[in-house]
Amino acid sequence: MKTPLPAHPHLVGARRALRRNLIATAVFSGMVNVLMLTGPIFMLQIYDRVMSSQSVNTLVALSTLVAALYLFMALIDGARTRVLVAMGHRFEQRLTRTAFDATLAEPSRGPVGGNPAAAIQDVEKIRNFLSGQGAGALFDLPWIPVYLGLVFAMHHWLGMVGVLGAAALIVIAVVTDAKVRAAARVQSEHAGKRHRLAEASRRNADMIRAMGMQPNLGTAWQDVNDLHLGASASAANTVGVSGSVTKVFRLALQSAVLAIAAYLAIHGQISAGSIVAASVIMSRGLQPIETLIGSWRSLVAARQAWAQLKLTLAGDQGDNRISLPKATTSLSVRDLVAAPPMATSAVLKGVGFDVAAGEALAVIGATGGGKSTLARVLAGAWSAAKGSVSLDCVPTVQYRPEELGPQIGFLPQDVELFEGTIAQNIARFDPDAEDTDIIAAAQAAGVHELIAGFADGYATQVGERGAALSGGQRQRIALARALYGNPFLIVLDEPNSNLDAEGEAALHRAIAAARARGAIVIVIAHRASVLGSVDKVLLLEDGRVGDFGPASEVLERLRQRNQAAVQAAQAAAGPGPAVPAAAAG
Repeated sequence: MKTPLPAHPHLVGARRALRRNLIATAVFSGMVNVLMLTGPIFMLQIYDRVMSSQSVNTLVALSTLVAALYLFMALIDGARTRVLVAMGHRFEQRLTRTAFDATLAEPSRGPVGGNPAAAIQDVEKIRNFLSGQGAGALFDLPWIPVYLGLVFAMHHWLGMVGVLGAAALIVIAVVTDAKVRAAARVQSEHAGKRHRLAEASRRNADMIRAMGMQPNLGTAWQDVNDLHLGASASAANTVGVSGSVTKVFRLALQSAVLAIAAYLAIHGQISAGSIVAASVIMSRGLQPIETLIGSWRSLVAARQAWAQLKLTLAGDQGDNRISLPKATTSLSVRDLVAAPPMATSAVLKGVGFDVAAGEALAVIGATGGGKSTLARVLAGAWSAAKGSVSLDCVPTVQYRPEELGPQIGFLPQDVELFEGTIAQNIARFDPDAEDTDIIAAAQAAGVHELIAGFADGYATQVGERGAALSGGQRQRIALARALYGNPFLIVLDEPNSNLDAEGEAALHRAIAAARARGAIVIVIAHRASVLGSVDKVLLLEDGRVGDFGPASEVLERLRQRNQAAVQAAQAAAGPGPAVPAAAAG
């Protein structure tokens, strides 16, 4: 039997806070439901006391008392609504940051359950239900037996009609739940597919337009959207039909109670005032079921979101790691086995090497050899399946993320800038960043003059994903972001892929400056030009270390091996036609 993972502490804290608020809501609901009896009792007194005595003074006194009770009920009901709304918003405030962190942690965590990508939406669904009418109706449900008991007290026939009516409404609710749950599950699945396809299409809109893919992708999106709308319509129709049936049934039941009460009054078994009072009490007693069925989609969505959120956050017990000193001396990689998220086989297969402070290492190899995977594992973007990455002999997994992050500078192969200013992007959106540190990072990346040339300088808005800048400009600003704060480990994945000659020269100067201050620089290289800035080379072949050592020695061995391979190929091909001297030259 699989042991369930413990709940996230923030989820436990939110649940405890909910319980405290639920107690207050239950108290307010009890007061509201008691005060709801004001109307029926007033009617009972009007028919049985005022009409029989013809007393105006009694009518005035009762009317004054009822007006005061209605005013008090309005205040209490308003307070309950405010508590429910505040409860929903506090729930989201407690968990929205945790849900956001879970969304970002998804690639490195792997498939642990739940849906990390939808964690924020799950929190919103729960908040929407807690702040809506459905939550209030749940607190009114326990009062149904009280209302039925009052009707029973008037006459057992009226009570039996009420019990049968309540049972029928419960059956309708159970059937509605079964149908809506299935439809909501399908709707959620297709909604996720629709969102992912739309987001991917939006990110690659330029390529889609250029290659004429818009009609095809539009058709694919329309197909997914049709499935989503079909599931949504199914759930809406189920709730709509159930709500209509419930409403009509409750009204019919109210009329039936009125008719039976009139019959009993004719035979002197109940008073005239009980006719109206019984009908009103019965209607009020069954109203929460009608309200709840009308909010059933929200209830089912909140219940599914809660279950999914528990799975998403399960096993994450918060960060109990101690504060460790900053790394200053070395990077050690031991028996590293890793793969991209959701991959079924390892890309890195037992990689190991050491780099000391002030050294630069170039990682070379054929496409698909694992270079970018190594870069992301070294930077902490992806986690390793086996082995370790250590700074100063301390595995990086032992560092607190907020302490490890500033010690690492990472320039990914696919450069992404965030909507905001150039200064914010360079400073990693640190609200406490000093202007001098931002400028120092830009100068280290050789991009200060470029930024100063913009009309708004460092306050220039880069647009969504840096769309206002060219590819080379984005890459150089991302390099400044990687150098911000003088990190100890700098990982650059193809940092010169979009650079011109000026940008390449700035990159070489940045690497030299980082080494001079004692940093470690890891460069994923496809262009040979960057090899002049490193003193070590790591050759990756099919995820394994093919060679490692000083750059001159590794490159010489690689040259000799390539030359031997060419000669072997020529020998295998046999003698061919003589090559003219001019052509050979």
